[in-house]
Amino acid sequence: MPRGRYSLHDPHDHTLLAEEHFHCAPGPSGWRYVSQLTSLAGDHVGSVDLALDELGRPIRLELHAASWQVRGAALDGVTWVRTDPAGTQATEGNVSAHAFTGTSPAFLVATARLLRLTPSSSATRVRLVAFTDPVLAPRTVDQSWALVEREAHATDNAPLIVDEYQVTALDTGERHTVHISGDVVLAAPGIELEHLESPPSESM
Repeated sequence: MPRGRYSLHDPHDHTLLAEEHFHCAPGPSGWRYVSQLTSLAGDHVGSVDLALDELGRPIRLELHAASWQVRGAALDGVTWVRTDPAGTQATEGNVSAHAFTGTSPAFLVATARLLRLTPSSSATRVRLVAFTDPVLAPRTVDQSWALVEREAHATDNAPLIVDEYQVTALDTGERHTVHISGDVVLAAPGIELEHLESPPSESM
C-alpha cells in the first residue's frame, strides 16, 4: 500500500499551495485513493476519496475543499452532487464524460488506469469533468493522452517501471508530461512527490 506526501504547486509560477498526504491500494474491486490536504501552516484544507472499479471507472468520489463538498460516480456518464459550505443548497450535475479530474495526483493515476494505454497505442481522447479549486466548480474538459515511453529503472528490489505520458488539452493545444509508476505520480505539472514510504503498486 503506497503511502506518502505530494506537494502541490501553482503550475505557472510554482508557488507552493498545499501538501497532500495520501495512501492508495489496489483491491478486489479495483483501486482506492484517500488523502488529506494541509496548508503551509499545517491546517486541514481538504480531502480526496476516490474508488475505481476494475475497469478504471469512478464508482465513488468524495471531495472536500474550503467547506465545499462534491460526491460523484460514473452513472449515465458521470453524475455528481455539489454542496455549498452552509449545507443549505445542493446542485446536481450530469455530463456525458468518462471520468473526473482535478488537482489531486489521484486523478492522473485514475485516467491512466481508465485508458490502459500501451507504448504502441495511438493518442486517445478522453472527456473529463474537472472540479476546480477552491470551490470545486465543475468544468468539462477534453484531453488527449498518449503513452510515449515505458522505462524500467533498476532499484535495490524489483525494477521500477515508469510510464511517460503526453497529455494535451484539446481546447488550447497546451501539452505537458506526466510520469507515473504503478499508482504513484512521480512528476507532473504542479505536482512533486516529496516522500514515499513503500514502492508503488504494480500497474493495471
